Amino acid sequence: MTMSLVRWIYLLIAAISEVWWTYSLKYIDLKKIFSTPVKSYFVEPQHTRILAPALGYLLFGICNIFFFSLAMKEIPTAIAFTVWVAMSIVGLKIMDVWVFKASSFSNIDLLYYALIIIGILGLKRGA
Repeated sequence: MTMSLVRWIYLLIAAISEVWWTYSLKYIDLKKIFSTPVKSYFVEPQHTRILAPALGYLLFGICNIFFFSLAMKEIPTAIAFTVWVAMSIVGLKIMDVWVFKASSFSNIDLLYYALIIIGILGLKRGA
């Protein structure tokens, strides 16, 4: 595996981390976190679930930054950022439709997301 391919894999990992980071951010409930006594997180399992999105936020945020910075060592910054954002947008839509059932997927959506993917492939080919 060439180093260039490894950098693109790092970019893919960063985009996947960005998707999970976004959902962690969506499900954080700061009111519950701050209103729950700290010692109850270690005693009562239901309180541990309150912290899961915050821990995901930290973990996926760090993972995102780490792998994105590794990818940019070889991929030009503008291309890396554009592809990272595009892959994240497509990933968010896939998660919304198939995992969280939060939105639908129409034919026109398919067309526009296909154009995004074509753009990603075109930028990868040119880099």
